[in-house]
Formats: sequence, C-alpha cells, structure tokens
Amino acid sequence: MLTIENVDVYYGAIQALCGVGLNVEAGEIVTMIGANGAGKSTTIRTVSGLVRPRSGRILFDGQDVTALEPHELVERGICQSPEGRRVFANMTVRENLELGAYIHHGKPAQIREDLDRVLALFPRLKERIAQSAGTLSGGEQQMLAIGRALMARPRLLMLDEPSLGLAPFLVRQIFEIIRDINSQGVTILLVEQNAYQALRVASRGYVLETGRVVLHDRAEALLANEDVKRAYLGE
Repeated sequence: MLTIENVDVYYGAIQALCGVGLNVEAGEIVTMIGANGAGKSTTIRTVSGLVRPRSGRILFDGQDVTALEPHELVERGICQSPEGRRVFANMTVRENLELGAYIHHGKPAQIREDLDRVLALFPRLKERIAQSAGTLSGGEQQMLAIGRALMARPRLLMLDEPSLGLAPFLVRQIFEIIRDINSQGVTILLVEQNAYQALRVASRGYVLETGRVVLHDRAEALLANEDVKRAYLGE
C-alpha cells in the first residue's frame, strides 16, 4: 500500500532523513521505533505532505504521491493523528469529529454513520459529545484525535506517539483500540516511544537511528533482538 523509497529530508542545512526506505502492506500494523530525534515523526510528516523530501519518492497504491498536497493525500485515504493530539480546544467533541469529515461535507448521512461508528469505538467521547475538547483529559484528547482522523475514512492511518504522556492503564486501552481499528480493515503506520507495546501490536517494525533505518524485521524478532532490548526495551 505504502512505499517510501530512498527519501532524504532536510530542515535547513540539517539532514533529518538519510535514504529512508520502508513499506507497509495493506492490512498490516507497521511500527517505527527509535530515540527522540531519530526521524520517526519526520517520516510520517513527509508521507502526509507536511514536509517535502529533497530526494526520493513516496508511492501509495503504486502511484507516486510525493508532490501531492496534504488535503489531496487525505482524499486518497492517508490520514494522520498527530503527536500532541492537536485538538481544537474551544470546540466541542462533536465539532472536532465533524471537522475530521470535511472531505465528505456533501454526505450528511455518511457523516452520521461514521460519527456513530467512532462513538461506538470510543464510548467516553459519546459521554462528552457536547463538552469542549480543551476540558478533556489527556487520554480522552488522544481518543478524540484518533477519532477525528477516522472520520475521514482512512485506508492508511498514521499514529504519531499515541501513548505519549498517558497513564499505564490508558496506554493499554489505546493499544487495544489500535488493534480494533486494524481489525476493521484500516492499515496502520505507528510511531511510538513505547517500543515494547508498539512491537507487541505490530506485525513488522523498523528501527531508526539519526535519520536512517538501521534494522527491519518481524515484530517478534525485534522483541527478541538483544540490541533492541538494550536500546529500547529497558533490558
């Protein structure tokens, strides 16, 4: 579904990605792990069209989408739930979710159907549907950010640090929800500091260091890899 080929990205004179390549097959959960500054979020932002690569290309369903604008990529089925949640604090939960469906603005019945589906996935949001997003807890805001992305009916959902700053019981809940979303046919590319949880939920993983992919394997193999254990799993 997604192929990243030999992508270089710069922020000014600083190179953030160096020849990064990875692929995501339809129906998979693929995770990227690595230290802060390794290039994980930059990779997702490049796929989203928010950052432009200096070289290399990005293919989606075999078509080159490297030069497309972010809204065009959303229309193709690529959606991102950003690091830090980025909810609209002064708007209600319902309004935030409806904004996620902006590309379907002429289809009110579809939007209602999608809203019901998201609220079934996140019952906590249903309880707070008329509440301002800024008054939600961190875990609830993360649910809202993911739900907002789902309102666009993504085929590829990219999640950037979904467990960041959450209590352990909420982390477990978020990863259960990620499994549920994937079981509904949504392919997932996951960036996550919690390498153990990420590799438990994923089928394959990529390890990034200083803007380069240094290791790629099945998730079970990475969990058993001694170097990965020492560097990322606290063992």
